Amino acid sequence: MGNGLMSNRDRRECPAALRAAIRYEVKGNAAMKVLVINCGSSSLKFQLIDSGSEQCLAKGLCERIGIEGSMITYAPEGGDKEKTVTPMPDHTEAIRLVLEALTNPATGVVKSLEEIGAVGHRVVHGGEKFAESVVIDDGVLAAVEECNDLAPLHNPANLIGINACKKLMPNTPMVGVFDTAFHQTMPEEAYMYGLPYEYYQKYKIRRYGFHGTSHSYVSAKAAEVLGKKYEDLKIIVCHLGNGASVSAVKNGKCVDTSMGLTPLEGLIMGTRSGDIDPAIIEFLAHKEDRSIDEIMSVLNKKSGVLGLSGNLSSDFRDLEDGYNRGDANAVRALNTYCYRVAKYVGSYVAAMNGVDVICFTAGIGENAPLVRNFVCGYLGYLGVELDQEANHKRGEDIVITTPDSRTTVMVIPTNEELAIARETVRLVG
Repeated sequence: MGNGLMSNRDRRECPAALRAAIRYEVKGNAAMKVLVINCGSSSLKFQLIDSGSEQCLAKGLCERIGIEGSMITYAPEGGDKEKTVTPMPDHTEAIRLVLEALTNPATGVVKSLEEIGAVGHRVVHGGEKFAESVVIDDGVLAAVEECNDLAPLHNPANLIGINACKKLMPNTPMVGVFDTAFHQTMPEEAYMYGLPYEYYQKYKIRRYGFHGTSHSYVSAKAAEVLGKKYEDLKIIVCHLGNGASVSAVKNGKCVDTSMGLTPLEGLIMGTRSGDIDPAIIEFLAHKEDRSIDEIMSVLNKKSGVLGLSGNLSSDFRDLEDGYNRGDANAVRALNTYCYRVAKYVGSYVAAMNGVDVICFTAGIGENAPLVRNFVCGYLGYLGVELDQEANHKRGEDIVITTPDSRTTVMVIPTNEELAIARETVRLVG
């Protein structure tokens, strides 16, 4: 077990504390500066976090990596945002520029790389191999690479970022934090599809779920804010951003989630279709004389609220403006979107045989009172009564239902970078 991998049977039979002792060499969670890296195919987001104060010391974004016009945006805490157009032929150069910005004598926040105690990497897909975050070694890298088929747009980019950091910071410990890990507690009946079982055996086709770091952080934070035990609550988290998902968290464990083998399943999203009749793919391929790949591109990049709104926008600020103007396309897109969210909330109430708390988070969940209002309008059977004044507040952990509401509804701003930093310190601190 030295590479951090465990079988499903191991995970069920081995207590969490013992698993941690077996898999990791935990050194006491000393405060350190943690660099958090979220690497995409042509972009790289980063934050440097002081784990003692949990303050973000600096953050930024590298864009158009490997493309003409590449640019790094860097913002130290309390300082001005800097944008620099500079060649970035690959991710190694992007990481080098990030480290250069962090150690810049004028605007940097550390004097040398020696001050960075560890790097936490977001990894999108861990398949069934990873039920928790893990210290990265060669065995882990090989296991992540084996999951590339499950996330061909994300995992290769994540690996590029990890290898670039290893090259430039060879003596700094690295931790992988997986989008799929939190959902590995789902029971079999929640993650299996109605397909021949041999496809699961051969290809591991099943529901995996994503946004796990956010769902974990938000559900635990909700319990903390309410002053209740996480293990005693039934919580539904609505992570509503350009990519969107809902999860059911019962007694501190995920029991179901809306995204599936890929992030395409589930809710209607910014440009993704979410759930559709699978036969539509064949139907459109014949009618439009297009390949499967072309139809999948439509489902991923041209559908969702963008497609429903007649290409008005995938940005909910534009859709809300359109809704307020009475634009029929915006009305259609918003109504259909909110209806789908409410349906998933209802299904997860059934899955958990009740619910105590419903949380909204991510860009839309945190900043779109209209969406929250519409979704909660379907939840009268749960005794949900919105406090409209509270519902219009932003940027804080807040209960948005009245004291008389039978079910508590909250807005909890997500902080995936902080969650990754915490996991990193837990494993190497």
